[in-house]
Amino acid sequence: MADHITLSKRAFSAAEAAGWPLLQPAAEPSVPEPPSGQSWPTVSIVTPSFNQGSYLEKTIRSVLQQGYPNLEYIIIDGGSDDESVDIIKKYEHLLTCWVSEKDQGQSHAVNKGLAKTDGELLGWLNSDDYYMPGALFKLAKAYLDAPSHGAFYGQGHIINEQKKIMYTPDLVQVTRESLFEWMRGKNFMQPSCLFTRAAWKNCGPLDENIHIALDVDLWFKIADKYAFQQIDDLLSVALAHPGAKTTAFQKHMLVDLSFVFLKHGGEIQARQTLDELCDRFAECETQLIALNNNVAGRCGRLVKKILLAVKNKLLAT
Repeated sequence: MADHITLSKRAFSAAEAAGWPLLQPAAEPSVPEPPSGQSWPTVSIVTPSFNQGSYLEKTIRSVLQQGYPNLEYIIIDGGSDDESVDIIKKYEHLLTCWVSEKDQGQSHAVNKGLAKTDGELLGWLNSDDYYMPGALFKLAKAYLDAPSHGAFYGQGHIINEQKKIMYTPDLVQVTRESLFEWMRGKNFMQPSCLFTRAAWKNCGPLDENIHIALDVDLWFKIADKYAFQQIDDLLSVALAHPGAKTTAFQKHMLVDLSFVFLKHGGEIQARQTLDELCDRFAECETQLIALNNNVAGRCGRLVKKILLAVKNKLLAT
C-alpha cells in the first residue's frame, strides 16, 4: 500500500493535470452530504496580500472553486500597486468583503480579516498558496467528527515555480512537545490547517510583533488548551519563490522561531536553534575566507605575470 506522502504527490499531479484551480471545471462541484444529522459549519478564510498579483488569482480561485456552501471569504490587501486590486475586483461579487489599504504586515492583516468573520472554523490562506480540491470539506468533516478539538490539519506540499515538489512534511501528531521540534521535521503546512472559533477566541489573535513564525506561535497557544486532529489528505500547496517570506528570510525564520520557543518556555530549544544558526554562519565564513584567499592568490599571480610581461617588453625595446 502506498504511504500518505506518495498518495499526496499523486493527488497533486492529478490536480495539476486537470489545470486546478485556474481552469473552469466541466461541472459545478457536488456538495457532499455532511455526517448524519449535521450541517456543514461556516468556514471563514482570510487572504492577506501585498503586491502578489502574479499569484493571487490562483489563490482566490482555489477557495471559490471548493464549492463549499457556507463560506466567508475575505481579502485584506495592504495597498498593492500592482494588478492585485484589479484581480480582486474581478471576483468581488463572490467575496464576503475586501479592502486595499496600508497595514502593518501579515499578522496585522490576518487579525484584521478574522475580526470581520463569524465562522465556526477559521484560517488564512496566503496569496501565493492555494487549496487542493475538497480541502474545506475534509477539514470541516474532521471538525464535525471531533468538535472539541481546537485545530485540524492535513498534508501540504511546497513547490517551486517549475511546479516541482520541494518539500512534503512527514506528519506527526501535534502536541506542545512536538512543536519544539518544528525545524527538525515535526511540522505541517500552515494553509493545511483550520482552527475553531473557540480556539481563536481563547488563544488569538496573532502576535503582531512576530512576522515569520507567527503561525507556530499560535499553534503553541492552541496546543496549550486544545488537541489537534490530524487528517492524512493533501489539502494545500505553498509556492516557494524569491518574494516569499519563507524563501527570502529562511535564516530570519530561525531567529523568529527561537523567540517563539523562548516565549513558550523553550529556552533549551531556542539555544539549540541559535547554536545551529551560528554554526552555519561560521561554516559560511570559513568558506568565504578560503574563497577570498584563493581569489587573492590567483589575482596576485596574474598581476605578477602582467608586470613581468610589461617589463620584458620594455627591456626588448
